[in-house]
Amino acid sequence: MLAGARGRRIAASMPRPALVAWAMVVRTAAIDVLIGDALSAGIDCVVNLGAGLDTRPYRLPLPASLLWIEIDFPHIVESKDSALRARPPACRVERVGMNLLDRAARKEFFAALGKRTKNTLLLAEGVIPYFSNADAAALAGDICAIPSFRHWIMDFDNAGQRRMPRAWEKRLAAAPFLFQVTDWFEFFKRFDWHPHRVITMAAQSESLKRPYPLDFPLGFIMHALPASVRHRILSLSGAAWMQKPPARTPR
Repeated sequence: MLAGARGRRIAASMPRPALVAWAMVVRTAAIDVLIGDALSAGIDCVVNLGAGLDTRPYRLPLPASLLWIEIDFPHIVESKDSALRARPPACRVERVGMNLLDRAARKEFFAALGKRTKNTLLLAEGVIPYFSNADAAALAGDICAIPSFRHWIMDFDNAGQRRMPRAWEKRLAAAPFLFQVTDWFEFFKRFDWHPHRVITMAAQSESLKRPYPLDFPLGFIMHALPASVRHRILSLSGAAWMQKPPARTPR
């Protein structure tokens, strides 16, 4: 409903649409599972960073008492508010128009929210690749500094330096991949974020019974590989529920 005909045209125009669709479905499903697990940890607030057209508060069985906050550019928030005005969400939803790279505004918002909540989950789906390493480091540190911000779910890719496919570069020239590390978990450990549960693309693909598409040429190459090699490759990326260590009680 939110993407509309224009969204479908954009999706169809992207190179390797079958592979893109597979990756989006598998990643989304993995994050849905992790959100469900995190809710059992007593989460009282979810903050979706760069929420875009995400509609989880409308399609997931969330507790009515949960506060779900979406942050994105003001024009995205205005469009989404207008489109969903008549649709009741499963929980309380607030939207904030903000450029996440505006660090001063971001820190001010985080500090205020930290006083309202006790056990917050941050969600960053498909966001970190567009941050520079320095901006990702600043975000990780800013989140960790808020005591009630204890959980963070993100997608990851440890298949080496992430490069935008050459066929995408022209279409996505205004939004290139900037985050370049070889090990996402080691990078975020520097800011006290540690993997609590990881779901790989291989595991979630098998769970959904949605195999890697037989799409020429990459899909043919993947399916020609031994199953163990293909599984190892698809286990390099996925979604992770990160946690920071509990605060130590002074003696």
